[in-house]
Amino acid sequence: TFSLHLSGISSPAKMKLVDAECKYVIGHYHHVTIGLRFGRRGDLTSEFYTDNGSVYINIEETYERAPFEELNGYHQYLIKEMEVFQVSDEVRVPTRQKSRSPDASEEGEERNVSPVEISDAIDNKWTALKDLDAEIISLENSFTDEEKFISSFVGCSASGIVALNVSGTVMATKRETLLVIDESMLAQQFDDTKWTEHGCKNMRVLEWTPEEVAKWVKKISNIQEDVSNLFQENDINGAELLALNEFGLEKIGVKRAGTICLLLKEIKQLEKASQDVVTLIEHSPYCFGKILDYLRMKYLYSIDLIDNEPALPTVCDDQQKRFAKVVKYYFPGESSSFVLG
Repeated sequence: TFSLHLSGISSPAKMKLVDAECKYVIGHYHHVTIGLRFGRRGDLTSEFYTDNGSVYINIEETYERAPFEELNGYHQYLIKEMEVFQVSDEVRVPTRQKSRSPDASEEGEERNVSPVEISDAIDNKWTALKDLDAEIISLENSFTDEEKFISSFVGCSASGIVALNVSGTVMATKRETLLVIDESMLAQQFDDTKWTEHGCKNMRVLEWTPEEVAKWVKKISNIQEDVSNLFQENDINGAELLALNEFGLEKIGVKRAGTICLLLKEIKQLEKASQDVVTLIEHSPYCFGKILDYLRMKYLYSIDLIDNEPALPTVCDDQQKRFAKVVKYYFPGESSSFVLG
């Protein structure tokens, strides 16, 4: 038996005999540099043999064609490593068993093993390896899904989180959750483009670039235009802008005392305006919470993080009328059917 490990071949291949009784399966060359030969082509040439650190392959008559083209036709490969085993008519291997029947061989005792048994054992091992490979791939896919699931909750910038004050009960959710049903009032109210148009960027000062900071300074009344250039030249971003004090303004080149006082006043007002904004929802926290929970599940379903379409909200009897009114307010017309059914 011989086994070849060639670059470009990802799995082992058994070389099957055309005729199991072939007398040319294995033989010797009468030459000091050539080792065992396997198979025979015509009267003189072997299908597989080694010579001076190389292996020569030319499969044709004794062995069936291999599943890889690297083993078919004439090829010569350099040998990097070789293991040599004794070849005999009878194969004897030591066997060890964790548990045995009373008539089984003693542990470590040698017994005769036929080539068929060896072939079956190799096949079983190969099947086990393929099953293990499939299990590893399944685990990798599960890990990818779990990573995506976690990222859907934590992988969100501050601007993507919406804080809500629902009649005194504070709730928070991702903006994508509120946009999941396009026809709803929530989707229109919390559409990011509409927020930007209404000046929402004022609420995201920490994310400002130096260009945005300079643009803001330029809009301040009674501030010379060249002052904004000082902020951009010093690469002052939004977070640094809010941290500036009198000393910091002087360090970036603002010299006039009056200009420094005006800037400090505007920065203080900007910092107050940039604090977390909470949107007031004047409806029942119970009813709105049911709607929000349902939208969360709809969003997870839309990005394939849950398998089944979420069930409609379940509401207690004494809140059903109020719940229906809240739904119809935020989901006018036929869009209410998305929540009420």
